[in-house]
Amino acid sequence: MSEGKRNGQDPGANWDLTRLLAETSYQVLATDGAIRSVVFPGEPYHGRPTDVFAYVGIPPRATGPVPGMICVHGGLGAAFRSWVELWVRRGYAAIAVDLNACGADRVPLAQGGPALNDGVIFDPTAAWTNRWAYHAVAAVIRSHTILRCMPGVDPNRIGITGVSWGGYLTCIVAGLDPRLACAIPVYGCGFLQSNSAADWMKRFAAMTPAQRQDWHEHCDPSRYLSSAGLPILFVSGVDDFAFPLDSVQRTYALPQSSVAFCIRVGMAHSQEAGIAPDEIHLFADQQLRGGEPLPTFGPSRFHDRQLQAGFTSRRPLKTVSLLCTSDRGRWQDRKWRTLPALVKNGEIGAEVPPGVTACFLGLEDDRGAYASSPHLALA
Repeated sequence: MSEGKRNGQDPGANWDLTRLLAETSYQVLATDGAIRSVVFPGEPYHGRPTDVFAYVGIPPRATGPVPGMICVHGGLGAAFRSWVELWVRRGYAAIAVDLNACGADRVPLAQGGPALNDGVIFDPTAAWTNRWAYHAVAAVIRSHTILRCMPGVDPNRIGITGVSWGGYLTCIVAGLDPRLACAIPVYGCGFLQSNSAADWMKRFAAMTPAQRQDWHEHCDPSRYLSSAGLPILFVSGVDDFAFPLDSVQRTYALPQSSVAFCIRVGMAHSQEAGIAPDEIHLFADQQLRGGEPLPTFGPSRFHDRQLQAGFTSRRPLKTVSLLCTSDRGRWQDRKWRTLPALVKNGEIGAEVPPGVTACFLGLEDDRGAYASSPHLALA
């Protein structure tokens, strides 16, 4: 049960989900090969109607209904045609919606909604229905409806992935849209008032306590993820500047469904880095096409400086490792080391050096598919 429902408040009531989940109209602006440019109605903004732009792709010459993927961009992003093309080449239908009030080539729409910038996202004075999160979530849910209603798309096999602010939205939508079959947030997480980008923390500090509470109740993914009932893969880096590891950990503890982890040392924060990990499409294939599963860890145990965890992998392991830091302070500033681990009696284990303040285990199978255990804070 979600935090909101325990308190007698349903976070889903922040949107008219009955209306958003219903079939929606859209207009095809152009068709270029397998890719269409479309526009569909958004939510009213300051009382006026809005439009939302998206690219949609369907694999040509498909022999039966195909799975689908919703692609949600981040703060400096747009509706990336190349992202749709990437998933189409993998045999998926895909839709990439613009959440920055723009159309093709980032040209502003005549009837666009709120643009994606920190001033809009964190404006404590804006009415709820004029906030970026309200409009963005509504647009993503409607884009799902458009994709699932297209001929040749299997409506029961559609997932969502998003990068940065798109990962943040993926976490919210995963708790709101029961039609989704899997979710892959990259970087994004909840508990942003506890720890997030330094500029965002300053914006929260400038709010009144009532404004901070209001933002949390409406806009933080932690208010929604407890309701998620779908498999989720969290992808991030240990020192991400915007969505730090402690907030990611609190977030992935919320869903009641199965959760997998791909937390790396040295993962950059960008659109390109956010769509690059092979684990994203391997997890999608696992959930939506019956593909070979990613390796996973069982619960970790720490005793006498030994960190151990069981694991499951259908393929031979290529590497096993201990990832650790001896630093304290801001998670974003900590430096991490990768040390050898061992496989023994069906478990992966490693001796944790003295002075380590946080650690977790990692493994890679012979495909290069990587999995991590939840991190353990020791100090």
